[in-house]
Parts: sequence; C-alpha cells; structure tokens
Amino acid sequence: MNCLGRFADKVVAVTGGGSGIGEAICHRIASEGGRIALLDLNIEAAERVAAVIRGNGGKADAYRADVTDAAGLATLFDRVVSHTGGLDAAVNSAGIGGPFVPSLEYPLDWWQRTLDINLSGVFYSIRAELPHMIKAGKGNIVNISSVCGIIGQAGTAAYVATKHALIGLTKTLALEYGRQGIRVNAVGPTYIRTPLTLAEIPQEQWAMLDERHATGRCATPEDVAALTAFLASDDSGSVTGSFHLVDGGLTAG
Repeated sequence: MNCLGRFADKVVAVTGGGSGIGEAICHRIASEGGRIALLDLNIEAAERVAAVIRGNGGKADAYRADVTDAAGLATLFDRVVSHTGGLDAAVNSAGIGGPFVPSLEYPLDWWQRTLDINLSGVFYSIRAELPHMIKAGKGNIVNISSVCGIIGQAGTAAYVATKHALIGLTKTLALEYGRQGIRVNAVGPTYIRTPLTLAEIPQEQWAMLDERHATGRCATPEDVAALTAFLASDDSGSVTGSFHLVDGGLTAG
C-alpha cells in the first residue's frame, strides 16, 4: 500500500462504505494511513471491502450500521471508539436514489424512505459522531451530497430535496461547532458509475451523460474520494461550512 501518511494514526468512519463512492473513499483514506471504521447496512459488502484494505496492508474494521436507527448508531459509534481509540473524521456517504417519476406520481413510501436514509440518516450519524469529536476537541465531518444539491432534476423530487437539505445542514453544523474544533463540509458528485446508478440509469444514457460534462466524461468514485480525503484531512484546516462540486464542469455553463 502506498501510504502517504496524511491519515497516519487517525481513525476515519465511513458510512455506506461497502460499495460505490463510499468504498472508493475507504480505499483512498486507508492508502494514506488511516484506520477505517467501515459502516454499511450490508455487512457482507463491508467485510469484503475491509478485507481488501487489510490485504493491501491497510487497517479497516467492518460494522453493520442502519443509518435510520438513531439509538443504534449512537451505541455503534461508542463501540467503534472503544475499539479503535478515537474518531478523527467521519464521512457520511450512505444514501439511495429512488424512482424517476413526476412528483404527482412519486410513491409516498419511497419519498419517506429517501428522506429517512439520505437526510435523517446523515443527521443521526452526525449526532452519533459529534460527541466523540467534541470530547477530543477536534474532528472533521464530510457529508456526501450531490450536484443535485444545487440544481433540480425532473423526476427525482425526494433525492433532490434531500441533497439540497444536506448542504444547509452542513453549513449550520459548521457554525454551531466550529469553535469546538470541528469542521463540517459537503461534497457534490455528478453522475458517477456505481452499482446504485448503473442499476437505475439505462446503459444507453451514459454516453449522453458523459457529453453533458465540460470534461467529456462523468466523474469517477476515485475523483470524489480524492477531494473527500482532502476535506477530511488537516490539509483543509480553514475549510468549513462549504460545498465542493466534483461535477466535471456540468454546472459551469
């Protein structure tokens, strides 16, 4: 493993770390010396990623986590900190997409499920993470929003609403806890080929999506992981309460 050392002796929790963007973030931070607390509802996926990291010489532990369970998350983070000795940073990347249908036809059960996971799940995660950071007098939180946090997208009312809300939540938390040594930022990925999006977006649409970007391509999970690692590290010491796009110029025009 090519350890750059930026996260040496640091513990970083990643929700939704079992696949997609969360998985790439786990690999990036572990490659820089971080000990990963890998949280995912799918424990088999979490254990698979953790095993690969350990096989590459890194440090990772897998935990089953349901981000819709506030009490369960609080107990789980107590366990993580007890096991690892601390919590230096947390990346909240667990999330879902949902059906592509007009708002009047949007299934109400999916609306509630999307809010429960994409918004309440991040809030519950942060409430479980913050006490440990406050006790330590320092910490970094990165919330994975979306390019849809600043633009609309027809047919995805719940997803867009939650990703907009995450940016406001991020800014509020930064104001509330900055004097206690805690920074909070958000990242906005564009369309990215992950197991989630590949299941939701037909293959024939990806070439069209690539062309919508100034770079001529959608971003990759590794692109998002690189920026997330910067924000989660001490290198971004004066960056807080801000939203950073990884959109290949999609919103530039």
